[in-house]
Amino acid sequence: MTWLLDPFSLEFVQRALLGGVLVAVLCGVAGTWVIVRGMAFLGEALAHGMLPGVALATVLGLPVLLGAAASAVVMSLGIGVLQRRARLSYDTSIGLLFVGMLALGVIVISHAGSFATDATAILFGDILAIGAGDLVVLAVAAGLGIAAAAVAHRGLVALAIDERVARVLGLGPRVAQTVLVGLVTLAVVASYQAVGSLLVVGLLIAPAVAARQWTHRIATTMALAAMIGAVAVAVGLLISWHAATAAGATIAATAIAAAGVSWALRACRDAARRRVASPVLVPA
Repeated sequence: MTWLLDPFSLEFVQRALLGGVLVAVLCGVAGTWVIVRGMAFLGEALAHGMLPGVALATVLGLPVLLGAAASAVVMSLGIGVLQRRARLSYDTSIGLLFVGMLALGVIVISHAGSFATDATAILFGDILAIGAGDLVVLAVAAGLGIAAAAVAHRGLVALAIDERVARVLGLGPRVAQTVLVGLVTLAVVASYQAVGSLLVVGLLIAPAVAARQWTHRIATTMALAAMIGAVAVAVGLLISWHAATAAGATIAATAIAAAGVSWALRACRDAARRRVASPVLVPA
């Protein structure tokens, strides 16, 4: 059992595990609503939209988390402005800003010298470099995400069923939509340190997809998604330790694999139930 426990005896791996679990909890909450509302494109766009802010913060020597948050907030606000003022559809607004922010980030990276190492960390994260301060930030972000989801739960449920019904019931669909976008933004920005801007969507979506195979209750899906994400973090760290692979990418790949395994198990269970339920034809 030493191969299983030895990696987690090191302090920096313990910090990576704890940070990853906090990210899994936050992504489990936000990712459930992303799946329910069909907003995976928004999560991906925000993850890539952080790139210019992170790149600028790195060049200027500022905290990268601050740059990521600023860039994600600008993009979130920009989506709303394009929808209201330019009367563009939600997907069109996201697509325009997604490409624009990504292009701006690449321009900043290409203009800066000696940026290769920093660019790798930006794109793929460095969960093994998580420090005590990062754990505090992640814990606060997870707490805020859970609180926001709990307070806005009724409005979010009504919004998921029918926006017109939510408006008639006075549940504030626009406020619920704002909370949802803010929740996704919070999850994407907080997860950046662990898996980077390219891989964060996997940890945001895959555990929720895996959990959705077994339950359709929102709270249960959130809890199960958080558990699956936490297991993916632990297994991913273990695999990356022994296989000498990138930790963030391995965690994201493990989360995707968990979604595939969950789907396969659900399909096998459904097939077995159909065989049991089907009548046996007895020849006359």
